[in-house]
Amino acid sequence: MAGVSSAAGTARPWWKARGGRLGESKLPYSRDWEQLLEDAGLVSADLRSEAERDARLLAAVGLLRLKSPQYRPILVQRVLIPVEAELRIAALFGDPVEPDQPGPDMSAMPWEPEFAFVRDTRTGLSLDDLVRMNRFLAEGGRSRPMVPIKERSVQIFGDEKRLDALLVAAPFRTGRISPATLRCTQVFEPFGWRRGPNPEGPVLVLENAATWDSYGRWNEQARQFSAVVYGKGLVFAEAAGRLVDVFQEIGGARPVEYFGDLDPPGLEIPCRASRKLQALGYAGVAPHLGSYRWLLEVGTGCEGVWEGDAVSEEGLHWVGELADPVRLLFRRGQRLAQEHVGWELLSQTLRSPDAAGAAS
Repeated sequence: MAGVSSAAGTARPWWKARGGRLGESKLPYSRDWEQLLEDAGLVSADLRSEAERDARLLAAVGLLRLKSPQYRPILVQRVLIPVEAELRIAALFGDPVEPDQPGPDMSAMPWEPEFAFVRDTRTGLSLDDLVRMNRFLAEGGRSRPMVPIKERSVQIFGDEKRLDALLVAAPFRTGRISPATLRCTQVFEPFGWRRGPNPEGPVLVLENAATWDSYGRWNEQARQFSAVVYGKGLVFAEAAGRLVDVFQEIGGARPVEYFGDLDPPGLEIPCRASRKLQALGYAGVAPHLGSYRWLLEVGTGCEGVWEGDAVSEEGLHWVGELADPVRLLFRRGQRLAQEHVGWELLSQTLRSPDAAGAAS
């Protein structure tokens, strides 16, 4: 698993630097992200993507902090282990310096059917964690109601963040067990959004906060959208299901359109969000082509940083008729920030019916 490999790659030099005295330093330990991936042998686009996803999950529960380059919040530049998280990291991944010691005979323990696989499979989970989850099922957990994951975590472990952290371990990643096994669900933050003046119009999702603010103001007069939603970067890729909350408030499902940065990660976000919505029985996410046309017309490309094979055909197919100019942009090694389409440009379209119509 890429996430465990990258975590181990960070943990070994971190543990050595701390000399076993965890939680006593005044400064967090940090590593350059690219160097970390190289040291861990994670060189392919798939492994790098998986490692980043796991790192963001660990960051979401406070076990890591991720630093991004200025003006490039979607990229990871450095990984830091907060001093206050060191003991939790050690408990989750163990001592990376000491060789593995013989463990207990897992086959001799009374596992519930859901955990029978641990008898002959390495799990990456501690015996204590496995025993606590197994006990939950043995004591009637299957009949418990579905609750948010942090509520179940505090019941099982006495730590509301523990179960979130365990989701990067192999049994959860491979689907042998899931939060549903423990009768809980992940709860993502609700989206910030503005109701639009066109109740029958589509819902527009914007990747970044500044563009969301400008489009919200613009929509009050352009009257194109039933709601303008702040996708919060990568959050939208994982939490697209929270659009159901917006649908309920505006009177039912509407088509969902998206506008974000033109770079490979920026196209991956709506593709992943589209799969999430489709799994819930809704239509997928479509590009707001008018905005992307504007971006290609007025934007000034800057250097992009990504692996050559990170440019997916799925993302290029998603932008439809704009695939060729976007492909050319990427081949030049450039990206376009969506902020090029800002309030000054949008406000000009309000005075130009032809330009406003081009956005639809």
